[in-house]
Amino acid sequence: MQAELNRVIEQVSKEKGIDRAIVINAIEEMMHSAARRTFGPDHRIESRYNQELGEVELFEIKQVVEHVTNPSAELSAQEAREKYDPEAEVGDEMLMKLDTASMGRIAAQAAKQNLYQHIRDAERKQIYNEFKDRRGEIVSGIVQRLERKNMIVNLGRTEASLLEKDQIPHERYRPGDRIRTLIQEVELTEKGLSILLTRTSNEFLCKLFEQEVPEIYEGIVEIRQCAREPGVRAKVAVYSKDSDVDPVGACVGMKGTRVQAVVQELRGEKIDIIPWTSDQAELVCRALAPAKVSKVIVDEDEKAMEVILPDDQLALAIGKRGQNVRLAHRLTGWKLDVRSETEAEDEARSARASLNAIPGIGDINAELLYQWGFRSAEQLAEADDETFAVEGISAERARQLIAAARAWVAEKQRLHQEAEARAAAEQAAPAQEAAQAVDVEPGSAGEQAAASGEHAAAQDASGAAGNSVEEQAGETLEYERGVKSS
Repeated sequence: MQAELNRVIEQVSKEKGIDRAIVINAIEEMMHSAARRTFGPDHRIESRYNQELGEVELFEIKQVVEHVTNPSAELSAQEAREKYDPEAEVGDEMLMKLDTASMGRIAAQAAKQNLYQHIRDAERKQIYNEFKDRRGEIVSGIVQRLERKNMIVNLGRTEASLLEKDQIPHERYRPGDRIRTLIQEVELTEKGLSILLTRTSNEFLCKLFEQEVPEIYEGIVEIRQCAREPGVRAKVAVYSKDSDVDPVGACVGMKGTRVQAVVQELRGEKIDIIPWTSDQAELVCRALAPAKVSKVIVDEDEKAMEVILPDDQLALAIGKRGQNVRLAHRLTGWKLDVRSETEAEDEARSARASLNAIPGIGDINAELLYQWGFRSAEQLAEADDETFAVEGISAERARQLIAAARAWVAEKQRLHQEAEARAAAEQAAPAQEAAQAVDVEPGSAGEQAAASGEHAAAQDASGAAGNSVEEQAGETLEYERGVKSS
């Protein structure tokens, strides 16, 4: 019995990866639960594992008293001295060994279930402690099964979930296939252990480069920023701490072997690697590659950039369905307004014309306002007199220009309203003439129509009268024929 129980404890400890003390504690809890079910909850029972005997011993605890009032928890001093300890005194606690053979089958079954539950909880906690510090680590597993487009991956000691949203689109795996994923989240709840995996996060791409590029693993080259559309395209900005190490070349590798290994793992996802720079305008130009940028206008307050390119480079900068400019925006964090040189020139011409139309503004002031971001007279009219500041224009002159712009805009609105009123009046005139023509006048169409109606009625009446005369003549003729024949 001793060797058997000890062997079981060692085996369970190794198979489940649980500490031996945790297994022993679970067995003690099992026996304690069975004893309480057998002897009742009123008894104070303690369970201890005896390694020498190879068994779990049960003891009932009773307090020594002079007069017993609660037999399940108290023991008289005389009985204690006679049966257990001759030196027992009032107030002592006596431990009396119980016979485990007296426990029934139901209690043993409940104890068995309790043992399984304790071992499962201990194993779950052990696995959680193992994986909780592995967040952000790439692991390899085997696809176990598919559940409503979610993938269950076997990681060896436990299973993890790869949700549909964390799978690369158009990727197909079958049960038994090996898959590499990133541990995204590890949680231990009342329902159990939950491990979530991902293949779509930016961190997964960075970790793949870290595994393939020794310079990144050693910290010589850093991935400063990353943006990707899983399974389609990605952009990575890299930086080298050593001036002798080319960050882009280190990531690409000899004949592209390093980056190709990452591309193959991501099922053909195209990866653009660009050198990182602290100059944000230059970084945007590099992020829009392979398109060549002509000019960049930066708005620090809005964190936005207006990017102007040659006409033949616009489609290249935008990319298929806006993919290139969208990834550049995610990589840099700046709002990007991409336009062609022709479009920018037309807008500049229209803006300068709108500013020059303000009375008394002058070409120089109009150009200064345009360079500071004002694109129309309406935009200048909405400016605040107190906070307006343009280099080269004094505060007094600025107030005059704003007042002139407001007057000009108000006059334009008045002229526009008058033009709309005249157009509405011109459209309403034909309708009024048509309404007047409906009234009946001498010689008018209405009078002629009325006369035609009266004439038709007269004809109908005369026709009816003629028919009546003919009928009477026919009746007279028939009467005469009858008289002659008689």
